[in-house]
Parts: sequence; C-alpha cells; structure tokens
Amino acid sequence: MPADPQAVWQLVTDIELPTRFDGELQRVQWVPGFDRVALGARFRGTNTSEQMGTWTTECEVVDLEPGRRWVWAVRSEPEPLAHWGFEVEPSSRGTVVRQFAKMGTGFSGITMAIDDAPEREGRIVAYRLGVWRQGILANLAGIAAEFEPGASAR
Repeated sequence: MPADPQAVWQLVTDIELPTRFDGELQRVQWVPGFDRVALGARFRGTNTSEQMGTWTTECEVVDLEPGRRWVWAVRSEPEPLAHWGFEVEPSSRGTVVRQFAKMGTGFSGITMAIDDAPEREGRIVAYRLGVWRQGILANLAGIAAEFEPGASAR
C-alpha cells in the first residue's frame, strides 16, 4: 500500500485495530501493568461467534522486531491456542503488510468440537481457518483504507 512503513507499524501495533473491522474480536484491553506492544506484554480479547458464543482469551507478545514484526500467542496451558502476527515491510511503492495466524495445540472450542465429532475434524478446522481468513482480509482491507487519499489522518 502507498503508505509510510512507520505509520503502518503504528497502526498494526494498536491492539484495538481488529475490533474496527469485520471479525470475531469485539473488545480488547491491556492487562494491568502493560500498555504497549513489547515482549512479554499481555492483553485480553473478547470474541463472539454464532457457533461458539462469547469467550475471552489472554494473549502475550512472544516475538517482536520493532518496526517490522510482532507476534502474540493466545495463551493456554500448557500450549498456546494460536499464534497471530503482523509484518510490515518497506517496498518501492510504500509498505507491504502481512497478517498471519497459526493454530496451536492448546485446548480450545475447536478441540471440544473435534472431540464431540472426530469424523468432522477436517471440516471443523477448515471452517475455523475460513473464519480466520475472513477476519485477516477485513483487517488488511481496513488498514489499506486508512491510507487512501481523503482518509482521516491518524
């Protein structure tokens, strides 16, 4: 997108960003003691979906390359439920932005659904990945719209 990488970085490190676009994440807030993206920083997100209802997760920043990449783990013991992240890369035309996610092995609503219907595991996982993909595409479109001519300055 035709945008300054530092401006894009500021936007993608706003943990409330995905709440402004289409997706399951409805609310997010820093855990007391944290107020910005930094290694070990934690925040809570409240999600809602028709199939799974409403749930809250706690996330922790587990990888950080300032100005370039940050990754958070959706916490669960002993393994994370998922990892999510953003990458920002300067390009000759402005900035390349990537958002990504990877399912983890922690116990989750997906795990429960698969336990209840193991014969449907492939469909359950494919459906969840589709929901994630829709959310990521909405986030990336929303980020791009922030930098279109005439968009309000951040």
